[in-house]
Amino acid sequence: MAQTLRSGAKVTAIDDHYRDAGVDTDEADAGLARLTRRIVQTWPPAGAFGAVKLDIGYFANVVDIGGQGIAITTDGIGSKAMIASMLGKYDTVGIDCVAMNVNDLICVGATPVSMVDYLAIEKAEAAVIDAISVGLCAGAHMAGISISGGETAQLKDMINGFDLAGTAIGHVPLERIIVGEGIRAGDVVIGIESSGIHSNGLSLARRAFFHKHGYKPSHRFDELGCDLGSELLRPTHIYVKEALELLARVASVRALMHITGDGFLNLTRVKSEVGFVLDALPPPPPIFSIIARLDGTADAEMFSVFNMGIGFCAVVAEADAGLALSILGGQGKRAHRIGYAIADPARSVRLPQQKLVGRGKHFVAAA
Repeated sequence: MAQTLRSGAKVTAIDDHYRDAGVDTDEADAGLARLTRRIVQTWPPAGAFGAVKLDIGYFANVVDIGGQGIAITTDGIGSKAMIASMLGKYDTVGIDCVAMNVNDLICVGATPVSMVDYLAIEKAEAAVIDAISVGLCAGAHMAGISISGGETAQLKDMINGFDLAGTAIGHVPLERIIVGEGIRAGDVVIGIESSGIHSNGLSLARRAFFHKHGYKPSHRFDELGCDLGSELLRPTHIYVKEALELLARVASVRALMHITGDGFLNLTRVKSEVGFVLDALPPPPPIFSIIARLDGTADAEMFSVFNMGIGFCAVVAEADAGLALSILGGQGKRAHRIGYAIADPARSVRLPQQKLVGRGKHFVAAA
């Protein structure tokens, strides 16, 4: 999606290119700080029914309902909806909506249970709504959840096309919530491949392909195995099955991270004062090099905006790395040992192959 304000408690990293593409989060940062100060005042006291267990800043939060941990998160597909409208193809974006939510839930150790969707649409067309529901149901099947309700709003004066978002809940025992606590220097980072852009960075991608160069969605680049529109609309991978198997079989799972907006800087959304060295990243899929070439976007921004071919990461002890790698690569997606944790109070992410270092929301050239 274009920007995340609360569920992830981070605002998508930008520089001039991304701002020019229509995503400017400087004001959003200031607003987020004020919003956070206000919403935490609504939280019940610790130990009370409905107590909120985590600070703002993790991929999801957990609410204590009579000793049961209910995880909750919300997210949407952002400007991927515009790609669907361009193509007149709506039967996969529901998968993205489910994926963006359940992939966040599992990062706190939760088993996803159910989701409700919110569809805001310019004009209600039965065929479009039906096609969107096809994707929602397909995503729900992949994630092992139900779609327990939702809302469809016709907003002709507000919406051009449609917007799709969801809120998902899951269950996690209170003593098994994962927040990246206890990560140690030398712990291994394993990354699972993405299916391309997923649902982040599409504002910049649309700028590169359609606004600056006037390509049609039907255009075929030699590097891609399909037309451009199909590549951009490729559904976001859902990582629930492999993540839950990992949690069930590997005791040393320190952290799980959904690589969305901010790219590998999502690795720093952990409780431990650690950084990461990612020195074995696989080559990014061709779509990313095409975007960089057409838009003149440097590696520092590409790695601050896109997943660059890795959609989900796990941090485990070195002794369990082999088993974890086998599990995470066992659901038809390739998994790679991509790096390791280091002691680092500054919480940096270092990419030696690209000569970049990231802190906060941006990658810059390494000194």
